[in-house]
Amino acid sequence: MTVPVIPAPAQAPAAPGPDATQSLTSLAKADGVRFLLAMFTTLTGKPCAKLVPVEAADALEGEGVGFAGYAAGGMGQQPRDPDVIAIPDVRSYTPLTFVRPGLGLVHCDPHVEGRPYAFAPRVILRTLAERAAAEGMSLVSGAELEYFLVRRAADGSVVVADAGDDADQPCYDARGLTRMYEHLTAVSDAMVQLGWGPYASDHEDGNGQFEQNFHHADALTTADRIVTLRYIVQMLAEQRGMTATFMPKPFADRTGNGLHMHLSLWNGERALFPASGEDPYGMGLSRTAYAFIAGLVAHAPAMHALIAPTVNSYKRTGATTTASGATWAPREASWGGNDRTHLVRVPDGNRVELRGGDGSANSYLAAAAALEAGLDGVHRGLDPGAPGARRGPGLPRTLLDAVHALEGDDVVRGVLDAVDPEAGVSAYYAELKREEFYGWHNTVTRWELDRYLTAV
Repeated sequence: MTVPVIPAPAQAPAAPGPDATQSLTSLAKADGVRFLLAMFTTLTGKPCAKLVPVEAADALEGEGVGFAGYAAGGMGQQPRDPDVIAIPDVRSYTPLTFVRPGLGLVHCDPHVEGRPYAFAPRVILRTLAERAAAEGMSLVSGAELEYFLVRRAADGSVVVADAGDDADQPCYDARGLTRMYEHLTAVSDAMVQLGWGPYASDHEDGNGQFEQNFHHADALTTADRIVTLRYIVQMLAEQRGMTATFMPKPFADRTGNGLHMHLSLWNGERALFPASGEDPYGMGLSRTAYAFIAGLVAHAPAMHALIAPTVNSYKRTGATTTASGATWAPREASWGGNDRTHLVRVPDGNRVELRGGDGSANSYLAAAAALEAGLDGVHRGLDPGAPGARRGPGLPRTLLDAVHALEGDDVVRGVLDAVDPEAGVSAYYAELKREEFYGWHNTVTRWELDRYLTAV
């Protein structure tokens, strides 16, 4: 729930990280890095990597490194298909020596047979960001990553790692923060070392739930950092005998894990969201910003297939209550001011917050969906209607509902098909998620046994 800091309208985010003229070898050696994780994500968000010695970094940079896409899963391949070649983006190089001595990471763009691979989420976001740039627009984003710190009990159940974290309303509790001081400060120190500009760690609304924030950047950089931070949080938690989970709803009676995205459009150094003339709804926003909001609201049902992409996601957005008394998850496609019950919140005149995403979202696909949905509103000059009116479409109640919405929405389907419309990425993704839903549906649960065993 912490509010990411967005700059004054005259400021554009600085170009982060190393530039493309530096070599992986020189960067790694300067940081004492001996091995590089050459990383990409599948459509389902799984981080995949090979561990490359620094002595082979030149070959990695020049030729990439190969993967069997079918084995990775969620990459649109069969065993007979050619290798997925991960080509590193030097600008994403990240030393991770605080995780393991001598370790570093570089995010990669998967290619197949010499072409950017249509099923690769990072390639999808890069493609759409480049198209927006050709129109003179770039998406800047900040993200709120919520997660639980848990452990397995002797009976196999999942419990909060801190047994003392048992208050009905634990949000912002100083004592809960202090008991997790070593973990939280290790993560924050890591972000300081990387130059991400962390500015807060807080105890969230659920017992055992935390959030750590870092400064905004262009959408691709922020998506990379979300993948990296999830990895860092999980590895550092493991070192302390805990499991960090970004699962949307690990506990039925507690708040779920969101991935809230703070979004703004820019033209070079010029912010496009602050009002520069008429402000029809008094939020300090431009007509461009209102149209962007309208696009997010209009495409919200289909967009949920990408920003809330699991069966468990809809236990979060469909929740009616929690131990704390609030779910903090939107139930309708509405928008409004500084009001956290809406799908789209307007904290100030510089940005909007999309609150529908959760911790299971692939960060590249979530950003790509938000960009395209918002830009569709801009291109068509949509009006979101009066704030707080709750005029938007209903949100999906299950993953299957979200898949149906995706299949009926040309704009959001076009996100998945951005690299190659003939590749069938959107159809593949829809079927992947449909089968995920049916896999869950075919499992007999304790709820069913309790309800039906002697019902008739």
